[in-house]
Amino acid sequence: MIFDHSLPRIQKFHVFMLLLALVWGCLQSSQGSAERIKDLTSIQGVRSNQLIGYGLVVGLDGSGDMTTQTPFTVQSIISMLGQMGINMPPGTNLQLRNVAAVMVTATLPPFTKPGQHIDVTVSSMGNAKSLRGGTLLMTPLKGVDNQVYAMAQGNLLVGGIGAAAGGSSVQVNHLSVGRIAGGGIVEREIPTVVGQGDFINLELNTNDFTTVNRIVEAINGIYPSAASAVDARLIQVRAPAENNQRIMFIARIESLDVTPAKAPAKVIVNSRTGSVVMNQAVTLESSAVAHGNLSIIINTDPVISQPGPFAQRGETVVTQRSQVEIRTEEGNLMLLPNGADLGEVVKALTAIGATTQDLLSILQALKASGSLRADLEII
Repeated sequence: MIFDHSLPRIQKFHVFMLLLALVWGCLQSSQGSAERIKDLTSIQGVRSNQLIGYGLVVGLDGSGDMTTQTPFTVQSIISMLGQMGINMPPGTNLQLRNVAAVMVTATLPPFTKPGQHIDVTVSSMGNAKSLRGGTLLMTPLKGVDNQVYAMAQGNLLVGGIGAAAGGSSVQVNHLSVGRIAGGGIVEREIPTVVGQGDFINLELNTNDFTTVNRIVEAINGIYPSAASAVDARLIQVRAPAENNQRIMFIARIESLDVTPAKAPAKVIVNSRTGSVVMNQAVTLESSAVAHGNLSIIINTDPVISQPGPFAQRGETVVTQRSQVEIRTEEGNLMLLPNGADLGEVVKALTAIGATTQDLLSILQALKASGSLRADLEII
């Protein structure tokens, strides 16, 4: 652009600042669209593992399991006391309200070493009203191979609160699930192998040929002929043999910026909650949508019939009187233009008075007619 020298100096400054802002905005938008390879892929073999265990929570304020209805809680207590040298007489009927049987779950991250702490989640499996204020006793956490990989113990943190008085009760959030931050101590390491032989495999989070090709080009731009695409999800990368150099190699690759391909057009419909989510690539062919509702309202009122004041015979009779009303809302016809984007689709459907539940039927009809340029997924 050539500045007009006849403009006053203050106007030149304003024009220059405007151009600078536009250039900066373009740079920011271009940089914001790129993502790191670390965020788009994961390394094959580097994965977490699930752990599970059964334990007891004690110290509850009368909100534990009703032992008459949860015999497994009583069996667990008797077994625990027996291991501590306390033998209960046969046929003892324990009436405990401060103990709850729970399932303890945790996720063991990769490369976790013995002695490190992990978070655990404690969930009631009986009829305990609340785990608030309880303490989890030592619980072994096992993997799918039935081997113990961690031990959990500690005081629970429950995010909800509850109060009851007489027949009234108030509860905020969930009371039967708690969490212990750092409550698990790793006892056994799960070996994690980074790559196989001379290669490491990068797995794309979502299948996409274009994104895979761009990642391969980004890696080969620094390490020529190092990366090759196996399919729409897997990328094979030649890496150094020594472990120290391989870690540095992976760290440099993960930091590379790649602009992922635009996601395919998709509409997600949750039929249970009525939620409808569409991404930005959803468009429409030219179509027309008519919207109208038929509602039937039925009111039933009790009618009491009593005998006269001096009648010797007669009974009070209660009958039902029903009133049926049918309402038909005027249908609206809305033309949806060809190539309408997400904003225009939502605006048009809202303009004809479509509610969330109405959108479910309208989107299905648009897909069946071939007007909706997107995959319709119902969950």
